[in-house]
Amino acid sequence: MFTFEENMLLLSLRLCSIRKISVSRQFSSFISEKSQTSSRPSQCLADDAVVYVHWPYCKRRCTYCNFNKYISAFVDHARMRRCLVQETATLLQQSGVQRVNSVFFGGGTPSLALPQTLAAVLDVISQHALLPVDAEVTLEANPSSTETNKLREFKAAGINRLSLGIQTFSPPDLQVLGRDHSVEDSLRAIQEGRTLFPGRVSIDLIFGRPGQTVEAWQRELQQALSVCDDHISLYQLTLERGTALYRQVQNKQQTVPDPDTMADLYACARETLHSAGFQQYEVSNFARNGAESSHNQSYWRGKQYIGVGPGAHSRFASRGSGQIIREVRIQTLEPGQWMGAVERRGHGTAKRTALSQLDMLEETLMLGLRTTEGLTNERWQQLSGGSSLQDIFGTSEAVQEFVKAGLLELSHSVLRATHAGLAVLDSIIPDLLLTTQDFSSSLQRTEARADIETG
Repeated sequence: MFTFEENMLLLSLRLCSIRKISVSRQFSSFISEKSQTSSRPSQCLADDAVVYVHWPYCKRRCTYCNFNKYISAFVDHARMRRCLVQETATLLQQSGVQRVNSVFFGGGTPSLALPQTLAAVLDVISQHALLPVDAEVTLEANPSSTETNKLREFKAAGINRLSLGIQTFSPPDLQVLGRDHSVEDSLRAIQEGRTLFPGRVSIDLIFGRPGQTVEAWQRELQQALSVCDDHISLYQLTLERGTALYRQVQNKQQTVPDPDTMADLYACARETLHSAGFQQYEVSNFARNGAESSHNQSYWRGKQYIGVGPGAHSRFASRGSGQIIREVRIQTLEPGQWMGAVERRGHGTAKRTALSQLDMLEETLMLGLRTTEGLTNERWQQLSGGSSLQDIFGTSEAVQEFVKAGLLELSHSVLRATHAGLAVLDSIIPDLLLTTQDFSSSLQRTEARADIETG
């Protein structure tokens, strides 16, 4: 349902709002004690990364969608292919990446692309970096009959994992969501996918739909379990301004579940999937038989990723300017403008922003806590200049309260949300971010004083 690009945009918006809140916690004494050691963060650079490729086109816009997707009766496939190949080559060269661990084709609806386009992108990746023969290569696909008929061609092009946007097995809800497939299409796509990609088919389901009850959701989950493979992603429906569904709810044409029912729906799904042998490894992702997505895990662990295509996001260290600084990149949104930029200068990057220490700490915290493995102290110290998780969060009254309530676990090796904590993570994150921001501010003040004294 949501690509990582879209989730990162939502996380960025939340960070902006949280940073407007002032904090009063102080780390001055702790910083002074640590002043003899370097407080500069290690860039934690590596020669490997994952690649995300964005195909922006869709047949229609779903009623809940407000992201970078375009409805077009005509797509210049040859031009799109040339530009995707060119930008992939350019960004790989700028990053200096030697190995690509996984590739994810998202959208939009990338299953509307020609298989030879995907093959061309994979070929250019292999020309500029090592792409292991067993690397995870995922395609997002809608379960419409037209796209299901192309799955064999996509496999021949190099795809070895499928992510199907099922969203619901309820015919009325498919209509409410504006989907262009039927339940029968979904069942056929799952069956064909499991035949071609055994053990490597994921399905997306949305909960919190208008009028949804826990009882109906339980029945739907059982239906999903009767046909699914070994990976399921669950996403809570969010109402976004500007969407058809948002207007329908505002006009009282539709009614979505209240927060308590939303929590019950999520709890029902977690319990049902666990009973079927699925283990939760991230807020929205469940797998069994070792079917976790290595591509998704790279994101949550803060690894470098290169985003190709209109509106794609990247986080990697550019080495072309003589400096090695991890930065965020956002590509031009509109496909025609993006293609023009790629044809002129080899890439469609619209914005480049160097990530500060605080940026990296906040991002690592927010992503790491979404997983059941949590945030490791080793990773945190690399970014914090040597300060441990205990140093920063051990004295936080808010964190202590979360630990006592059984929502967080803090040790010398890890900070993680418990099973109960994952369900209410949105209420935990703000306090942790404020603590992180105060630590960063204190660190900057200490460094400024040190510069004055030595100047």
